[in-house]
Amino acid sequence: MSAVAVHYEKHLGPVYTWMIGDLDAAFARGRIELDELGLEPSANGTAIDLGAGFGLHSVPLAERGYAVTAIDSYKPLLDELRLRSPSLPIDAVVGEISAFRSYVQRPVDVILCMGDTLTHLPDFVDVDSLLDGVADALKSGGVFATTFRDYASKPLQGDDRFIPVRSDENRILTCFLEYRADRVTVHDLLHEREKDRWRQRVSSYLKLRLHPQRVIERLTKLGFAVRFDTGMSGMIRVVGTRF
Repeated sequence: MSAVAVHYEKHLGPVYTWMIGDLDAAFARGRIELDELGLEPSANGTAIDLGAGFGLHSVPLAERGYAVTAIDSYKPLLDELRLRSPSLPIDAVVGEISAFRSYVQRPVDVILCMGDTLTHLPDFVDVDSLLDGVADALKSGGVFATTFRDYASKPLQGDDRFIPVRSDENRILTCFLEYRADRVTVHDLLHEREKDRWRQRVSSYLKLRLHPQRVIERLTKLGFAVRFDTGMSGMIRVVGTRF
């Protein structure tokens, strides 16, 4: 099991849905993101959602008529997805996103890799390999979209590396970033109230300092028309259409 998978299983995964906050608002944002990508309803469309979690994009895709393969390594979140969408055409698959081709038998219309998922891959070679797989898996005219944080261009300094994520009367989640040459160590500090005292748990994992230009250049080389901008929560958004 990868360090990222261990971090999610033992630390972040059990509080992930709480971390998101207002789920209705979160799903509304997911629908808006699909609007911004220009993904129209499709009665016969097929899609892959890499790092699907509990379905912030899988559910809106399925609502638009796409048959969705939702892939994530953390089973409890996919279980939540199944509970939320029993009648929607979503196949929830527990697996590594780097192996997504083994779960897809024919070319698809849309592939999404949203929410900083791309930086979870172990190495830049794995990013290139995934993008190569995306190019092979998409139909001509198909769309690939990814959002991720740019840890490469403007590293945070000093106290700015402490990022409050969410808090309520019983739980506080804070993130601390520690920059390395080509990776950033993400420390998740979780404080939870137990009766009359607070308990602290800390876990960390590595993310890639992935420069947007690397993704853009790779997709262009693979035959995509590429555009990029800033998406929700300040993430870089790269969108490619397969020639």
